[in-house]
Amino acid sequence: MTLITKKEIAELHDINQEHCISIFIPTHRAGKKVLQEEDVLMLKNQLKDVKNKLAKKGLSADQISKRTKPVQELIDNSSFWREQSDGLAIFLADGFTKTYTLPVHFQEFNYVSNSFYLKPLMPMFVGDGGFYLLMLERRNVKLYECTQYSFTEIIIDDLIPESKRDRVGFDYEEKNLQFRTGQAGTGQVMYHGQEAATGKRKNEIKKYLRAINDGLAPLFTEDNMPLLVAAQDFLFDIYKEVNTHPNLMENNLKVNFSDTDIFDAHELAWEVMAPVFDQSRKDNIARFQQDQGTGKTAIGMDKILPAAFNGKINALFCENKADIFGNYKEENNTITVTLGEESDNTISLMNLAAIKTFLNGGDVYLLDKEEMPNPNSRLNALYRY
Repeated sequence: MTLITKKEIAELHDINQEHCISIFIPTHRAGKKVLQEEDVLMLKNQLKDVKNKLAKKGLSADQISKRTKPVQELIDNSSFWREQSDGLAIFLADGFTKTYTLPVHFQEFNYVSNSFYLKPLMPMFVGDGGFYLLMLERRNVKLYECTQYSFTEIIIDDLIPESKRDRVGFDYEEKNLQFRTGQAGTGQVMYHGQEAATGKRKNEIKKYLRAINDGLAPLFTEDNMPLLVAAQDFLFDIYKEVNTHPNLMENNLKVNFSDTDIFDAHELAWEVMAPVFDQSRKDNIARFQQDQGTGKTAIGMDKILPAAFNGKINALFCENKADIFGNYKEENNTITVTLGEESDNTISLMNLAAIKTFLNGGDVYLLDKEEMPNPNSRLNALYRY
């Protein structure tokens, strides 16, 4: 399951031509609103508004129809609307069309300018985290690289023993470790049996899990992404004894493997990981508030936009549902901010600051006004240095 990537954001940002069209709408996965075609109606309304903007820019009816034809085709495609997520993003330019079905709830919005409007995509990349999910069963071990919105299986068959038998050299008899699904807790399996993971049997399992750890260890040498293990308690307790991953999550994810697919497991895993990754946002806000007045923070477009171009910003805080329009000349850092809404002669400076910050490795947060580190400004920046 893969979604929009940073590389694609860069590619979209590199498209600069007259009349680049960006459209965002919220969508629904199923239910009454899908049946009543409410999502289709929202896109029709956005398309109508885009056509009006293009007409004001001097395009003929035929030119407008040709440029917006891909959107009309989506409107007429009933099967397309049965395969939606939480948000739809559409980007159109001369000879270019890109559509993204994404698990982000967008506000209805469109933008027509000489570049695409990409700021609403930023929640896909900040606070979404990056972590490993190890699905650890006695006979089935899988590893996934995950974010909030995606998961990708890493093939590890050649790195770990196929089964415990391959590691300890004899068959593991069911009578010594029987299991059944129980109600001790959500998704838990209760084990019973004569030796039930104690004594000799525990040592055999420990050897097997150590072989798994040793096989996976080379994958983890280049990063410190958290490792979340989905396993029953007794297996996880043993795995912790042999683990060498430096950022193993303290608690395991309890799932009933017979009833849980990777989609459900990923959703449950994110519930565990979300507070971990939200901590970075809280830390950045705290740092901003602590460093105000030291030269390590900034408010206002005149300081922030050049810093975004120069890669100086560590974290950018943008007031959600707000924008700042004007013009910017990079060659001499000339910034003109206009009052009110966008016009034919202006661009979204907030969008530009957000994308330059992101592409230069900074984090971009879209926050409600009351959440902003300095709520007196629609744009706050925390510098790297």
